Amino acid sequence: MKYEVLVEVRLRPGIADPQGATIERALPALGFDGVDAVRVGKAIRLSIEAPDESTARHRATEVADRLLANPVIEESGISVLGSASGALSGTGTTDHATGAR
Repeated sequence: MKYEVLVEVRLRPGIADPQGATIERALPALGFDGVDAVRVGKAIRLSIEAPDESTARHRATEVADRLLANPVIEESGISVLGSASGALSGTGTTDHATGAR
């Protein structure tokens, strides 16, 4: 079965985020007051062939660890969005850096 997976990669806490800072400084000029702590990351959607959701999540974690995120400065979160056939099979996010769901 194919599972649709979302991998979110973001800078680790304490790592400077100049893009986020630029966006944060621009927001008040655009009328968006009260928005802070802006961080920029990237989102990668994958379709993974796996026998079950747990295996799909594990494979996505391996892809994120080995290719998509720089473990020195970035962390990743994995969301299994559901089967590629359209039926959701357990939505949820696991923060790979902390293991929290």
